[in-house]
Amino acid sequence: MSNRNDHLKQIKRNANKFKFLVVASMAAVAIVGSAFPPASAAGGFNQYGYNYSARIFSGSADGVDKVLDGKVWGDPTYANDHLVMKWNAAWDACNANGYNNPAFCAGAWDINQWNGNVTGGSGWSEQIKIIWVGSAAEKSTYWVDGGYSVWGNYEVISDKAMNPDRVKYIWAAGSPNGLGSSK
Repeated sequence: MSNRNDHLKQIKRNANKFKFLVVASMAAVAIVGSAFPPASAAGGFNQYGYNYSARIFSGSADGVDKVLDGKVWGDPTYANDHLVMKWNAAWDACNANGYNNPAFCAGAWDINQWNGNVTGGSGWSEQIKIIWVGSAAEKSTYWVDGGYSVWGNYEVISDKAMNPDRVKYIWAAGSPNGLGSSK
């Protein structure tokens, strides 16, 4: 019995560690995403996987922290996983203007697709949708029931994952969970 309990505890620890890295990856876009110039005047992907002109990151998770060292924020576990992040112009405008001004932030969104089912990957996968809701969080008129708060001014409206043992997790299932949905 203790082996099963130990196994479940390890799954939970791994899930929490994975969630931390995924949220940290989203923070890379939220905090510094708009602070870096495009790879070239014509746009295109830089060496890390960012294309700021198209508002996309696509590459190994190793590049999301802008240090190509076989690690993601010092951890090699998820470095080979493939990550795609997409965000809109309102997301960049919000990041550039203080995170709480509806004139810039209303309609801001970010979506992330993490795929560890690649050669040398962790085996974890996760899909996340985030919207701006403002500092009122759960009391905001933008808040969607079923989500959770992240970074104070944003809400994760959809968060579904699967671990290497094919155990599925649903951490957020907002309704509606479409980007730009209205209540």
